[in-house]
Amino acid sequence: MATAIRLRRFGAIAAASGAVYYTLLSNPSISSNDRSGGGPFLTAIKQKITDPFSVVPSRNVQESALMGSSSSNPLDILVVGGGATGCGVALDATTRGLRVGLVEREDFSSGTSSRSTKLIHGGVRYLEKAIFNLDYGQLKLVFHALEERKQVIDNAPHLCHALPCMTPCFEWFEAIYYWIGLKMYDLVAGRHLLHLSRYYSAQESVELFPTLARNGKDKTLKGTVVYYDGQMNDSRLNVALACTAALAGAAVLNHAEVISFLRDEANGRIIGAHIRNNISVCRQGI
Repeated sequence: MATAIRLRRFGAIAAASGAVYYTLLSNPSISSNDRSGGGPFLTAIKQKITDPFSVVPSRNVQESALMGSSSSNPLDILVVGGGATGCGVALDATTRGLRVGLVEREDFSSGTSSRSTKLIHGGVRYLEKAIFNLDYGQLKLVFHALEERKQVIDNAPHLCHALPCMTPCFEWFEAIYYWIGLKMYDLVAGRHLLHLSRYYSAQESVELFPTLARNGKDKTLKGTVVYYDGQMNDSRLNVALACTAALAGAAVLNHAEVISFLRDEANGRIIGAHIRNNISVCRQGI
């Protein structure tokens, strides 16, 4: 039964390898209701972000921007939480022409975003699902993830790099299976490829990875298949994202805690927030 399942999988991969094609996913167009409208606005932001002499506004400037918000001059969005999601939302909204504020109770990436896998992966598991389930949605997800992987590494080469991932094989079927699957991963990556995957013999594998066991479960090592995904410094990358949002015009403040929300008495809608500057509180305590 196990052999039959393996053969079916091998046949599915072999059939799909001839059918997989590379599709360029076009960049999503700017929404028609974006205030920026693209064009000169985005060009100006890009120039400011890429200018090596640009300086992130000081904390006092950021505080003043948040405190200057009022019913007559409101923020469009107040993002609560300066993790990967919050900083990403702030940057995205700012580049769409919205007035944005971002507050974080502690420091940027002090929570979940500092404890990620630190991988920037293209979704090799999704590719396997796409093949075996004939799911084009999963395949599109892989295309998009690979494009984003390359984009992140190109945007922050000082914080991201290619990472070799080794898969040990103790059966020849495993070696063939993983080699074909990862070659398809290379094919799907297309121009976003980091490095070509390849097979290493058992002797080469032990030389490259001295701690690799040559025996496992009464089987001897047949070789390894190595492919490449990305790795990042997640905390520093998120701080860079917050700084980029600030350069683009967002009011970004860490150690600023939302204490309560202000509501419109007529309809109960949230119209503001009470924010405590924890740095000022600490200084007063000292």
